[in-house]
Amino acid sequence: MTAAPVGEDAQAASSPAGAFDPALPYRLSSSVSVRPESFGALVYDFHTRRLSFLKTKPLVHVVQALEHHDDAHGALAEAGVDGTERDQYLRALAGLAHAGTITRR
Repeated sequence: MTAAPVGEDAQAASSPAGAFDPALPYRLSSSVSVRPESFGALVYDFHTRRLSFLKTKPLVHVVQALEHHDDAHGALAEAGVDGTERDQYLRALAGLAHAGTITRR
């Protein structure tokens, strides 16, 4: 598996229809558990039995903040993700959506 800088399985922003759209509301999937670690967090999906990693604490904050915002941009702002890192985080969120770690609300 190839690792992305802030998340895993990140995809390019030009995803197929029905894929991640940062203008829509998201939340952590109900089948996923997040365990904080010194590097970020371990993410376990109880349906797929897949173990993943959130490789930075700011990404953990973004993922946990998603449910409190109308879109992904609000969660990024709350976590203090600046403009130079925004695309990198959006790619990580797209990968998490593709993997089913986060889902639309």
